[in-house]
Amino acid sequence: MNREFLLNDIHQVAADFWRQAGAGTVFAFHGQMGAGKTTFIHALCDTRGVKDAVGSPTFSLVNEYAYEENGQQKKLFHIDLYRLKDEEEAIRAGIEDCLYSGNICLVEWPEKAPGIFPDHSLHVYMDVLDAQRRRLRIGNN
Repeated sequence: MNREFLLNDIHQVAADFWRQAGAGTVFAFHGQMGAGKTTFIHALCDTRGVKDAVGSPTFSLVNEYAYEENGQQKKLFHIDLYRLKDEEEAIRAGIEDCLYSGNICLVEWPEKAPGIFPDHSLHVYMDVLDAQRRRLRIGNN
């Protein structure tokens, strides 16, 4: 997926993202501060059916949300590594437990601890094109 979109269309792009993501569970979001990573993750949670209030886990590192799929309650982790110094700090914080749990993980600032990500992680790159437009590109790294 390589797509430019207007912020007004973010929920449609999020729905398209889930359709194209397949069975992936770990998504690493790259982009400069202000690129819209948290906003896009919020839209992903909305389209996945998360009922909890979705917010930035900058201080807590991990927010856990629930959603329903095929009549079953499932977990989704929103992880923000921005405040971490290195991989060792991520390991001590239990981030690996989330990443290898089999639950969906949406991770901001993965470059803070690149060595802890599973090989099957999907890397998502967001770029600011202007005040209302973003580019989303998905790759394996």
